[in-house]
Amino acid sequence: MGALVVAGLDAIVRELTLFAAVGFLVGGIDDLLVDVAWLGHRLRHGTTRQPISSLPAPARSGGLAVFVPAWDEALVIGAMLRTALARYADADYRIYVGCYPNDRATIDAVAAVAEHDSRIRLVIGGNPGPTTKADNLNAMWRAMQRDDAASGERTRGVVLHDAEDVVHPAELRVFAALIERHPLVQIPVLPLIDSEARLVSGHYADEFADSHGRQMVLRAALGAGLPLSGVGCAIAVEVLEALAKTYGAPFDEGSLTEDYELGLRVGALGYSACFARVEDAAGDLVAVRAFFPSTVMAAVRQKARWMTGIALAGWDRIGWARATHLADHWMRMRDRRAPLAVIVLAAAYLAAVGWGLSAVLHLVTGIEGSSVGRALSIVLSINAALLCWRLAWRATSTGRAYGWREALWSVPRAVVGNLIAMFAAIRAAGQYARLLAGAPPRWDKTTHVFPSEATSL
Repeated sequence: MGALVVAGLDAIVRELTLFAAVGFLVGGIDDLLVDVAWLGHRLRHGTTRQPISSLPAPARSGGLAVFVPAWDEALVIGAMLRTALARYADADYRIYVGCYPNDRATIDAVAAVAEHDSRIRLVIGGNPGPTTKADNLNAMWRAMQRDDAASGERTRGVVLHDAEDVVHPAELRVFAALIERHPLVQIPVLPLIDSEARLVSGHYADEFADSHGRQMVLRAALGAGLPLSGVGCAIAVEVLEALAKTYGAPFDEGSLTEDYELGLRVGALGYSACFARVEDAAGDLVAVRAFFPSTVMAAVRQKARWMTGIALAGWDRIGWARATHLADHWMRMRDRRAPLAVIVLAAAYLAAVGWGLSAVLHLVTGIEGSSVGRALSIVLSINAALLCWRLAWRATSTGRAYGWREALWSVPRAVVGNLIAMFAAIRAAGQYARLLAGAPPRWDKTTHVFPSEATSL
């Protein structure tokens, strides 16, 4: 009987190992192709940064409207707005803050700042919150149109930010310079690392350092649709008008990730996008900085919303690119592989536990263990090499953005990120099932923190 149990466990472990090994191999080759393409891009074009002094002067007049959706943001919105007003200085802009009629605390916090600066526009939507972020953005869009009609001056573009963002003083200059040639402009996002929650908050830094340091640049270079990050991005008004004409509103209120979908839909309409990595006069990257979730549960909630909106519901909603655009198909496939990657990860962790349990049983029973086989051994060796390569890239990207100490932390944070992704996948599956059953999408936001030392960032 004991021999049957051991043999059965061995068979299960081998199958899990084979499934995980093949999955890792496919994903590893996919990542390797991105690395090769990135290296080719760097060899052809050199640095991906450009000095702000090299940007052209704005070709057309017209200010920028900054949209900040706010639901239950009383703790951070006041500090965010005061910091933005101080940093934007004399640029031509207005800041619209979208609030809800049943969120008096946030309304009062915004009104306290707006009372002293007419560039702050408090917009209270007609629906009680939370709805979706897109519904909030559309309310601000309508308010901006009313203001333009009243003043007779046309806003040039809309900039998106969240209530916890620390804006860069030069970002509006970057947007104004590039939006004429590229109706969609995205600047990098650099998550701030909470020193008391370095593993959880820091894994966002690792992911964005690689995504916004390499992958989005490559994506734009390949001409693939450029998904927006929802913050630190500017959209020309004529693009939003085209979206409103095509879809009924510029921001899709049925979407959980309206920013991601907007970028791809704008690309499908034929507009160009730019991922701008620009250095200010001091040599610092013009980027958005913000604290991301610092607890496992908050990170799971956020990652689940992203996974549902991009890899599950987003696939249903926007499908694929035109048949001949292979680069766009490739990038959308990468966006949507997260649920399968999580299944592969779960199989790998279960296999690791199974191998340990199998070793103990073989030792206790005295039954000789079986080998994994030559073919599987080769695949596992290749995967080990690809894993080391991937961790090296991850550490390099983090090191370039945050320094060598954080680069070392990026290795253990990879494990933390995997665990968060697995729990997020379970939550995302439930959210997707509810959407399929007809439940309305809701803004499942997390609690935000604004850095007290924002003026020095």
